[in-house]
Amino acid sequence: MIFPTVRHRRLRRTSALRSLVRETVLGVNDFIYPIFVTHGHNIKEEIPSMPGVYHLSLDLLEEEIREVVAAGIQSVLLFGLPEHKDALGTSAYAADGIVQQSIRAVKEWAPELVVIADTCLCQFTDHGHCGIVHVHEESGIAEVDNDSSLDLLVQTAVSQAEAGADIIAPSNMMDGFVMAIRQGLDDAGFSDIAILSYSVKFSSAYYGPFRDAAHSAPQFGDRKTYQMDPANVREALREAESDIAEGADMLMVKPAMAYLDILRLLKDKYNLPVAAYNVSAEYSMVKAAAANGWINEREIVLETLTGMKRAGADLIITYHAKDAARWLKGEE
Repeated sequence: MIFPTVRHRRLRRTSALRSLVRETVLGVNDFIYPIFVTHGHNIKEEIPSMPGVYHLSLDLLEEEIREVVAAGIQSVLLFGLPEHKDALGTSAYAADGIVQQSIRAVKEWAPELVVIADTCLCQFTDHGHCGIVHVHEESGIAEVDNDSSLDLLVQTAVSQAEAGADIIAPSNMMDGFVMAIRQGLDDAGFSDIAILSYSVKFSSAYYGPFRDAAHSAPQFGDRKTYQMDPANVREALREAESDIAEGADMLMVKPAMAYLDILRLLKDKYNLPVAAYNVSAEYSMVKAAAANGWINEREIVLETLTGMKRAGADLIITYHAKDAARWLKGEE
């Protein structure tokens, strides 16, 4: 018997039908909006390499938070630019540090907003590295001291939790950082504070504009010794497995666009929420091309974010969040 060939019928899709059969739905609830807060008054300075993103002083932060809430965005990720930097990054874990002040203010203005605190030392150290740096007497070579750095990172996380942070997001990539922070939070009575771990953080050229935004470029060397090689896949899985074993509640892949394969692997392999960080250069390249009239910014952004969601992202950290929220509502 000869069976007829089975063919897939391509639907003539009206707009309504297209929406009805859509497999991946991008929504404003997916977004986390990063904000850079600084000391001073009446400061709203646009970051040159990141059009539309600003350094904001605390007195102008409330307006930004009101806009975020009005857009329907449910979470912000706070980064701080301190007045004082030193070798130990003491402003990172000071009770009156810029991040701690920002957390308290945001929770006062918008208690329902989920506040995530970036937990690292690089913005707060005068050398720009994510931990304590020791110089070997004989060789003169400077290296990050992993274990000593953990103590300061724990102090930072606890101080952020005390200020009211809902989620701690350690981005430092020190070995054992999740276990140390989890234990420190538990010992301080914050066992209910979740950890969103920068589990798979690659040593990437896509971070350039962020280092401009956060004033966090290393003053010597680079971060390749404690961030991941972009060529490695199996190592990414080992990093994620280690963080899960140490107590991470959520995993992150950073950057997003060039690492969607890694994102999908984590989503398929582990039963934890996975976040994608749509990082600074990914944002700035779109902004630059749109400014030159080379692309349709709205369509490019929504397609890109949908691709991250389709690849497995439960959460998307993106500087496009406010614009994307507006566009998803059909606004210009």
